[in-house]
Amino acid sequence: MKRSLQILLAAVLYTSGFAQRLQIAGEEHSPVFDITFEKSPAANSRSAQNNGAANGSFNASKNSCVSLRKTLLNFVVRSADEQPLREVPIWQLPDSDAFFFLSGMTVDADGAPNAYHPADTGLDALSNAGVPGRWNGIVTDEDGKPLVQRNGDPFPGYYISCTSLRDDTKRLTDPTRYVDASRIPYVALPREVADAAGTQLGDFAVVMNLRNRKSSFAIYADIGTLGEGSVALAENLGIRSDAREGGQSGGILYLIFPGSGNLIPRTIDEIQNGGEKLLDKWGGVKRLSSCAERQTSNLRAVEY
Repeated sequence: MKRSLQILLAAVLYTSGFAQRLQIAGEEHSPVFDITFEKSPAANSRSAQNNGAANGSFNASKNSCVSLRKTLLNFVVRSADEQPLREVPIWQLPDSDAFFFLSGMTVDADGAPNAYHPADTGLDALSNAGVPGRWNGIVTDEDGKPLVQRNGDPFPGYYISCTSLRDDTKRLTDPTRYVDASRIPYVALPREVADAAGTQLGDFAVVMNLRNRKSSFAIYADIGTLGEGSVALAENLGIRSDAREGGQSGGILYLIFPGSGNLIPRTIDEIQNGGEKLLDKWGGVKRLSSCAERQTSNLRAVEY
């Protein structure tokens, strides 16, 4: 597990006052979108509830995602010495296999060709790739010795960094076989969560930063800790993307679509197109906003 962060398990009230508009940001096919409001979220919520109460058509507690969601499991986040730190509920809605949860985000550089260097000058601290004899973010030979990129590779002298999701049509020693964290927005999940939810590497996801309303489509590409995303995903969400010191303590909503992938890496265009279709089918931005409703009784400071 990466370094500890203080997180606040919280969500921001995004209810039916949610504007039905997405602004695609960045490149033409960037998987980033900003969620916009006509007023403040709280003001929109009050306005919608007042209008709904007047005509009898709105019942926030009955119709919200928060009232309908069911707990798939409660995942216990543990420290490096296996001490329990916090419990995170993983939710599903009755009519979908998709699951979602709230957490912070630590930044994952695995798969980037410049992620790790023998002199510890890569994007991420070498300690986050494991230790001699137990490397988990670096490709090794049959004796467990880390492999170094050669002339002709993207970053000669750097270790070959890997992700759990890979392109098996390419050689083990080809740095492009793996999902580049600096280019592709991806999430990591603990194996226990993935197995319980029936999701596989390559499945699509939507991730929302509740603090600044930025969201991004992504792909499940690495087995890791709960609340972990690639350098590119952090950039899309307006989070400090430094794999050594970046991340965000709380306020991130993750939505994963089990069975939506094909077990191979995807391009940014494919992530964008696939994510849009799945989100629309699931219920779109309005439903996602309902799943981010504030529950003030659940606010609590915890250790990540």
